[in-house]
Amino acid sequence: MISHPRTARVLRPTRMLAAVMLASTLLAGCTTFSGKGRDEYNRAQGEQPGADSSAGASASAKAEPPYDVRSLLQPAKKYLGVAADGAPTKMTGVADFAKRGGKKPNLVEFYSAWGDQYESQLVQKTWDYGALAFIAWEPFDASLKDIASGKEDDYIRTYAKSVKSLNLPVAISFAHEMNGFWYPWGSKKATAAQFTAAFKHVHDLFDDEGATQVIWVWSPNVVNPMPKVKLKPYWPGDDYVDWVGVIGYYAATGPSTYKTLYGPTMSQVRSFTKKPFIIAETAAQAGERKPADIADLFQGTAERSDVVGLVWFNFDKETDWRINSGPLSEQAFKKQAADPNFGFDVTKP
Repeated sequence: MISHPRTARVLRPTRMLAAVMLASTLLAGCTTFSGKGRDEYNRAQGEQPGADSSAGASASAKAEPPYDVRSLLQPAKKYLGVAADGAPTKMTGVADFAKRGGKKPNLVEFYSAWGDQYESQLVQKTWDYGALAFIAWEPFDASLKDIASGKEDDYIRTYAKSVKSLNLPVAISFAHEMNGFWYPWGSKKATAAQFTAAFKHVHDLFDDEGATQVIWVWSPNVVNPMPKVKLKPYWPGDDYVDWVGVIGYYAATGPSTYKTLYGPTMSQVRSFTKKPFIIAETAAQAGERKPADIADLFQGTAERSDVVGLVWFNFDKETDWRINSGPLSEQAFKKQAADPNFGFDVTKP
């Protein structure tokens, strides 16, 4: 478990789907959204000219079609992601990571607290940089029970409408590490049934609002610290999840290989779904073993066709997880990141 940093945030006030979808567009798989959600966008394409009265709108303009995220779900190459200090509010940490790592990341993760508005500017800024935004949405200020029961619907709908309005792809991980005991939505303070009900309810409200630009990420912690907490009861179902975002770090003690760190979790997951994995949060603790850990992470990810990439937690927090914690670590990361299997243009996957 890592205590996550927060980006500066705005406190609560409170793009293509064609009409005819060719088979070739389906090669990357399907999103979890229902036909109803997609129909919302088909109807939007038929809006009458002039319906948008905002300044400068062309009288003959048609509604912009929704961003179709399917090509981003299982791309031919793998994501090279990062969570970096201050990003994406300030991209200096991402730029430094890219310089030291020898390659620009194409996915940037940041953390958003429940009650925050959808941070459209940060998602846009990330996209303009050439990366997909990945938001870890943390419900600190609302219980899973209340979310599932509808008490937070106004907030969720407002958030979903903003996602739809921006019309850029975004990955969202709701209530990550739910199988752990360290968060208020975790195993000690909430049940698996409450988690799945809340996850499904949030997804359904986005669907209802037609916010189909989301890649939904279900993100358990690796099961090693709590082997008795089984994952299947926490599974919302294939209709609700696009990526399985496994979270696990190479620490000084404990599992130290890809197989022992991620294997038990992936084996459990494969017993109930074939959805692709992404290593949603990882890094290696500073020390003599770190260069080997970095190599193991990249090579393990490269060898598995069902893992779409990784996200490196590039912080000096609690311990120095940064790729530049030592010269050999930085050198190892740069060597592994040079693998052409990692990194691609998310705007043209």
